[in-house]
Amino acid sequence: MSDDNRKKKAEDKTTPSALHVMRGVEGGHDGMPGSMRHAANNKKPQPGIPRLSTDEYVKGIVEGDRTILGRAITLIESNAFPHQEQAQEVLKAVMPRTGQSIRVGITGVPGAGKSTFIETLGCQLTAEGHKVAVMAVDPSSSVTKGSILGDKTRMEQLSREPNAFIRPSPSGGTLGGVARKTRETMLIFEAAGFDVLLVETIGVGQSEVTVRSMVDFFLLVMIAGAGDELQGIKKGVIEIADALLINKADGSNVKAANLARAEYERALHYLRPATQGWQTGAFTASAVTGDGIKEIWEVVEAFCRKTRESGAFGNRRRDQARQWLHSMLEERLRDTFYRNPSIKDMLPEIESSVMDGSLPVTKAAWRLLKCFEESQGRPQDRQ
Repeated sequence: MSDDNRKKKAEDKTTPSALHVMRGVEGGHDGMPGSMRHAANNKKPQPGIPRLSTDEYVKGIVEGDRTILGRAITLIESNAFPHQEQAQEVLKAVMPRTGQSIRVGITGVPGAGKSTFIETLGCQLTAEGHKVAVMAVDPSSSVTKGSILGDKTRMEQLSREPNAFIRPSPSGGTLGGVARKTRETMLIFEAAGFDVLLVETIGVGQSEVTVRSMVDFFLLVMIAGAGDELQGIKKGVIEIADALLINKADGSNVKAANLARAEYERALHYLRPATQGWQTGAFTASAVTGDGIKEIWEVVEAFCRKTRESGAFGNRRRDQARQWLHSMLEERLRDTFYRNPSIKDMLPEIESSVMDGSLPVTKAAWRLLKCFEESQGRPQDRQ
């Protein structure tokens, strides 16, 4: 081999080509040599945020620690069984500190200005020394349906208040599951010293009835001149409201808002009041200017005074607790039924027979229930 060839071969050994990796990079693109990466990959994972004990949760909630408060609500929202068990332990420990708040449900058609109204009311209440928690009941996706996750960014001023806490609702899942988590979150907020709970319902329909079943006062927010086709929500919902609020009563819309208020006032006289001993009324306000916001809160306070004196306030709370118990039992029984292996095996055939008309629905249901009872070791005769 000539001297030139030997020199060229030596240069090839020392000069990196595009097909080779440089030293220090040969383990991968993070710059970690292979031997070091192997050691790192085999190393035990670093622990994350330490899990809190039940006592630590309770202590943090009672002391108003916002970080622990947020973690406690996340614990409640978790569907993991160990988390649910601990959440119930936390709730049991804080129960003596609950029940001292005013629970207000707020609903209304899209575009009625609920978020602006809640922010204006919330800021007014915190300025008066109240501690305000804002929640939402929304069984739909928070991304596609515009839940309070979006409202939280719109409630920018309220979110900066130290005596306010805005909590996005759990997204997805059944309305029953979301309602359970919202109810338990309310108890956590009460134990933390929040004396005003504002529960907003996003969806239109059954979610309004669900919120009615967990609050003391139910407010329906509407706007003037929207047309009956847009305000179809008021059919039925108006019958469970304790007050109607015509929002956006400002500028050139004041006259229309007052006319709408008078129209609703006349209609309310023909409806049965939603709460015994309380006459539902219609009011106007502007969440933008603040006009009427103080007055609507005075209505809420008057409602609480009157219903506490008559006993209707306490009766409603007791009825709501009883209804919650039964709804939880129904939800758990339904879940247990459909998770049963025997039912899973039998259900497709039964459904097919029902759909093709070869088996009556009632007979099909009896057959499934008998199968479930036998699988539980409790066979029963069914007439």
